[in-house]
Amino acid sequence: MKPKVSMREALSDPLLFAPILPGPSWLPWRTILIGLMGEPLTDEERDLWRLLTSRDCEPSSPVEEFWAIVGRRGGKTRSMSVLSAYLSALCDWSDVLVPGERGKLPYLAASQKQAAVAFGYASAIFEQVALLRAMVKNETKETIELSNGIDLEIRAASFRGLRGITAIGAICDEIAFFRTAEDSANPDSEILTALRPSLATTNGPLVAISSPYAKRGELYATFKGHFGPTGDPAILVAKGASRTLNPSLAQKVVDRALQRDAASASAEYLAEFRTDIEAFIKREQVEGLVSSAVFERPYVPHTDYVAFTDPSGGAADAWTLAIVHREDDMVILDAIREHKPPFSPERVVADLSDTLISYGLNEVMGDRYGGEFPRELFSKAGITYLLAPKSRSDIYREVLPSLNSGTVDLLDHDKLINQFVGLERRVTRGTGKESIDHSPGSHDDIANSVAGAIWAIDNAPQVPQMQIGRYGGGGGADEEEDNSLFSGQDYVAQQRRLGRWNHD
Repeated sequence: MKPKVSMREALSDPLLFAPILPGPSWLPWRTILIGLMGEPLTDEERDLWRLLTSRDCEPSSPVEEFWAIVGRRGGKTRSMSVLSAYLSALCDWSDVLVPGERGKLPYLAASQKQAAVAFGYASAIFEQVALLRAMVKNETKETIELSNGIDLEIRAASFRGLRGITAIGAICDEIAFFRTAEDSANPDSEILTALRPSLATTNGPLVAISSPYAKRGELYATFKGHFGPTGDPAILVAKGASRTLNPSLAQKVVDRALQRDAASASAEYLAEFRTDIEAFIKREQVEGLVSSAVFERPYVPHTDYVAFTDPSGGAADAWTLAIVHREDDMVILDAIREHKPPFSPERVVADLSDTLISYGLNEVMGDRYGGEFPRELFSKAGITYLLAPKSRSDIYREVLPSLNSGTVDLLDHDKLINQFVGLERRVTRGTGKESIDHSPGSHDDIANSVAGAIWAIDNAPQVPQMQIGRYGGGGGADEEEDNSLFSGQDYVAQQRRLGRWNHD
């Protein structure tokens, strides 16, 4: 990499970035940008540098990684967009790119939509700055192609597609929330593992910016390992409250947020990692319960099954179902169903009812979602909907001993594993009561159904309305007769022939 102009010159030039980060309020960010590029700081800037990095002086060369832990409205996305424009347009990468090879600068966020917001800042810079606008060869909603062979791209937070590219830099926006993705076992670490080799030949910077969250993940690990003077000189970590990096933010905004919820506001505006959130269960514990390569277990006659469903209106959350049975002291997970939105609730209930009957069931338990809505739909399909007597948090809490003791046999289902691992224990402000729920932006639909089914079969004797054992298991003459009425796939076919079960 050969800078065509220094970062300091670019930030002070009215034809480049001076209008983007102007005035005293943007001095902290200008200081960070100059310092991370290995350029010397003034005495005033060095005081800010010490405040934000806990290091006495700036590095003598560009850093390999830059991590910024900054409160909301702290200006981090805008500032990093300036950095991306500088790296892609004002630095020469021809010495590390082979002829015909295009260098990439990906923007990654927890979702494509969020990545587009950060990408929009960079797009605006190329639109507003005439010298840079002339370099734009082609622009779409997801890519800015420059005439110098560099492409800025939007990418969702997934390691897929990152391997094999040559990157001159990478921007990971709100990396603390990458772990909410459900298609990966550990999204933040896997993404970084995929990104670092892409940067190896160019020595471009890996940039990760975020407001803090719980004390886990790559953001927290990097902060613990590299913030301050004892950290790796090539890995720079800056940490600052919203108003430290954006003095124009009104103090009353922060004060009101602290009054409403001190724990949340401390993370969002004071850049402090939350102490009121802990993981519900460790990954290794959940993975130890999984039967590898077992994705579903077929119906077995004379077996007592129990089902739990997590309903949805079809707009945002999935509608899920889990079916379990018991073998001695083990609870065995037999089937999982997930209907992703958008969908017709009537059609989903019809499909789920087919599954329930195929396992000899004519009842299912679920929560009070939507009032009578799920009960009425299942009733039309011939299924009794039982209301769970416990809240979701209570169910999670009560099944944890079973999960920890290894008396549950789970299916090999990545999303189930990730949802269980993504659950969080939180202490409710004011009451001090612990709640268990998914992290912001993620889901627990499948985990909720599986936990509910485990709880239901463990507590069947204490739930009078449940009729476990009625449709099989004992082997007596009456039970065999009952079981013949609910004998899996044969029953579905029989009812359709009689015209009693027609959802097609």
